[in-house]
Formats: sequence, structure tokens, C-alpha cells
Amino acid sequence: MAATQHDKAIRFQELHQGPRALVIANPWDAGSTRPLAGLGFQALAISSGASAAILGRRDGKVTRDDALSQSRAIVEATDLPVSADLEKGFGDAPDVAAETIRLAAAAGLVGGSIEDTSGDKDRPIYAIEHAVERVAAAVRAARSLSFPFTLTARAENFLRGNPDLDDTIRRLQVYEKAGADVLFAPGLPDLASVKKVCASLSKPFNFMVGIKGKSFSVLELEAAGVRRISLPTSLYPAAMTGLLDAAKEVSEKGSFTYLDTSLSTSELNTLMRN
Repeated sequence: MAATQHDKAIRFQELHQGPRALVIANPWDAGSTRPLAGLGFQALAISSGASAAILGRRDGKVTRDDALSQSRAIVEATDLPVSADLEKGFGDAPDVAAETIRLAAAAGLVGGSIEDTSGDKDRPIYAIEHAVERVAAAVRAARSLSFPFTLTARAENFLRGNPDLDDTIRRLQVYEKAGADVLFAPGLPDLASVKKVCASLSKPFNFMVGIKGKSFSVLELEAAGVRRISLPTSLYPAAMTGLLDAAKEVSEKGSFTYLDTSLSTSELNTLMRN
């Protein structure tokens, strides 16, 4: 019998409390979801950047309707718990962020993140008072659901030109106090920073793998206190690297040796059945 949304939500919460850090793979469509599920990942989180790329757009340029449509397709492709990068909630106002959480739940998701970046190049990070209002509204929407939706709050300083660790910690702490279930600060520069952030929080911290020179092993991150590790957009460039390498070989050399290391159609079909 297929797992219900409530069952998946409970399972997702439990995975954050396990003896090891939860490692989440990040698909971008149903076709990438099934192979990842077949590799044994216990939960998935939709990459906003990769989801935008397959539509020919940049991260942050996808509408809420587009994001929810992709979410539904991914949820339907697996029985695993699925969370999603919901960017800033597709609007500035707290009630817009709240509505995004309700719509995400209606799309079948059991978790999602709300970030504090504004999209305004002159003031890329919301003032902390407004940011926490948005998180609090999203939390209230999550708590109004009939299942435990896992709400992740993201502090974006290190990705948006303000590498201030103290301010990042302060933001994460107020987001935690506002009720966020998981905290996230992408782009932390080193393990010492990761350890300091984790020590400042009582709820699970998510680390983002994907920045060269600022990504660390699972064992190192667990030792620093990380409870969840996500891959965000990093799998998509890896997949595109394979595509471009193969295409360049054909166009520049007229050979097809990429076939020697590629999955066969039957192997791929086997993964797609998961």
C-alpha cells in the first residue's frame, strides 16, 4: 500500500532524529526522481535552481504555479518524503509565504524552505524583523495542516554578499524561536563556522553541499553537529557535464566512446521502475 502524505510527513520528521545525518538528494523532475529513489536515499528535496534550468530559466525566475506543478510530478513519482526549496515563498508579504506553504502541502509536499533573500539587488536580505514575520506566518500555515509539515528557514547572508556569521546566527536563532523545524544557512565557508552555527541552535541544521572548496564529507559534517545534508543544484550540473562531454566528443571528434561508460537503456529502465 502506498504511503499516505501523513505517513511520509512523520517519516521525514523521524529521519531528522536518527543516529546519522540525513542526506537528501535533490531531483528536478520525475525522471531524475526515480533513479535517485532507486539508489536508496530516504528522502528527497526539490532543487529550485535545477527545476528552473530545465525550464530554460535562472534560479528565482520560476512562478509559484510552475514550481508547484513540478512538485506534484515529483511527489507522484515516488513514495519517499519530498520537501522543496520554495525560495522566498514567491512574494514579500508574510501572508504570501503562508499561502505558499498551504499550496505546497496541497501539492503533496511534506516540507519546504522559506528564505530571507528579497530579490532586490540593492537590499538583497530582508530586515530581520520582516524576515521573522515571514517565517512565523509560514510556521502558522504549516501548523494548521492535518500533518506535520517540516518548515525550514534559510538565512542567505553568505550567498548574498553579507558574509557575517554573527548576523547569520542571530537570524537563525530568531527563526528557530519563531517555530522553524530546521535551520539552514547556505554558503558557510568552513567547518569551524558550521560547528559554531550548530552549537548555537537546538533544532536540526541543514548543510548545503555544492560549493567548490566549501563542501565537506558526511563524517566531517556530522562531527560538526549537522543533522541534515542536502545537495541542492549540484547534481544537475553534474548531469549536464556528462551531457556536454558526450556531445562535445561527437561534434569535435566524431567518436562515441561515451557509450562505454553510460548507463544502458535497460539499466535506466530498471531505475525508473523504483
